[in-house]
Amino acid sequence: MKRLLGVLALAAVTVAVFVLGRGGDPVSVAVTGASYAVRVEIGGEVEVRVTSGRAETVTIAASMPSMGHAAPEVRARPAGAGRFVAGGEMLSMAGLWQLSIRLTGPSGEETLTVQAPVSVAR
Repeated sequence: MKRLLGVLALAAVTVAVFVLGRGGDPVSVAVTGASYAVRVEIGGEVEVRVTSGRAETVTIAASMPSMGHAAPEVRARPAGAGRFVAGGEMLSMAGLWQLSIRLTGPSGEETLTVQAPVSVAR
């Protein structure tokens, strides 16, 4: 029974990757916290656009809980007003990834979490 549930869970993630990931098109996810709001776009790189609040630094930690994968936290580089970019190498395989985005600035520190399907390894 546990094996069947595991296979069904893997099938559901696979379907989500192909339906939501749309064959390699960039994936965009938004999240709002108490002090900050961001829009995350995953394409060749991971771009964080701060849409509310003023962040001075942004770090991203990526994990794939279903596979037990985790990448070290990466500091995103500033790429213009309210934009921060990190290399896509942290997303090493296709699947459903969880990104923990830590923002720091005048409003303090806050970590926002999003889940995003990645259809191809970056």
